[in-house]
Amino acid sequence: MTKTIYPGQTIGIIGGGQLGRMMALAAKEAGFKIAVLDPNMESPCGQVSDIQIVAPYNDETALEELAEVSDVITYEFENIDYEGLKRLAEIAYVPQGADLVRITQNRITEKAEIRKAGVPVANYVVATSHIELNAKIDEVGFPCIVKTAFGGYDGKGQVKLHSKADMKQAEPLFEHGACIAEAFVPFTKEISVIVQRNGNGETYCLPVGENIHMDHILHETIVPARVSETVITQATKAAEQIADHLQLVGTLAVEMFVLKDDTLVINELAPRPHNSGHYSIEGSTISQFHQHVRAICGWPLRKPALHQPTVMVNVLGEHVVPLSNVISKYPDWSIHLYGKEEAKTKRKMGHVTILTNDVNKTLDEIKHSGIWSE
Repeated sequence: MTKTIYPGQTIGIIGGGQLGRMMALAAKEAGFKIAVLDPNMESPCGQVSDIQIVAPYNDETALEELAEVSDVITYEFENIDYEGLKRLAEIAYVPQGADLVRITQNRITEKAEIRKAGVPVANYVVATSHIELNAKIDEVGFPCIVKTAFGGYDGKGQVKLHSKADMKQAEPLFEHGACIAEAFVPFTKEISVIVQRNGNGETYCLPVGENIHMDHILHETIVPARVSETVITQATKAAEQIADHLQLVGTLAVEMFVLKDDTLVINELAPRPHNSGHYSIEGSTISQFHQHVRAICGWPLRKPALHQPTVMVNVLGEHVVPLSNVISKYPDWSIHLYGKEEAKTKRKMGHVTILTNDVNKTLDEIKHSGIWSE
């Protein structure tokens, strides 16, 4: 049953990272209070919350405390304890439910559900051991990518195999359990669609973003994606189909590969606001965080539209000092830093958003700023 949550009531967030922080800031604009559960006392979300519960995500007492102080509960990342979330949904209002986390935590169930939604994924096989992988590998052929079923992000927990001679490289992945091996997709671009849906089935997608990665970590998102209208239409339709199939409430990021012939293959899902949607804070008529709050609180959704072309670029640990040194040179840059204590190399510390009338000029500006030089 969809409930309406009103300003003055409390939104509980499991996870205290930057996504929780930006969600909390959006919610506070509408007058909500925020409670956060995170093991870190100095978490980015904790810094802007009204109530902090410092405990592991699977701590039953802490989850009960979160339920007690919150009128609605959401989460900011998917690697939380499914069983704990399931129990929490029995004693608190968790409109997203626990099932979406169960599905997206495991690459095997995720791929199966995407297929059930009627949208394409790369050809893949499931293997519970390295011996089974050897027996099945001809079904996908080479090159292929072997990925752990659980965990793994920013390129971790996976290995690319070019031939049978490489098979040994995949063996350590099975220490973590079952794996999938999927055929390598010769894509021309990677795009993502942020689809958001409330409990009444009202659904909107943010403008489609084009993603550029460096060292398996998202570097830039360019919006609108530099693809054909056919691709935009297909991508939006595919995201909406998946959202409907999963009976989504809240936010789902759908990452996709664009092939040479303008067809699409779905890569993976994230059941929460996503790094590639950060551009929407300045670039869109409604941000992914404001829309997420509306969706989980049972409010009507707003139709997003792009103000003007936008580029979002990630700020990792090694970029913080160089960025700080050139703030005066780039008055058009919107700078977001997440309040993380330590600026570690390759750790996401913030992002910059740039609204532009000339995307290529802006990409050159980013490149020549010296901040992101390799």
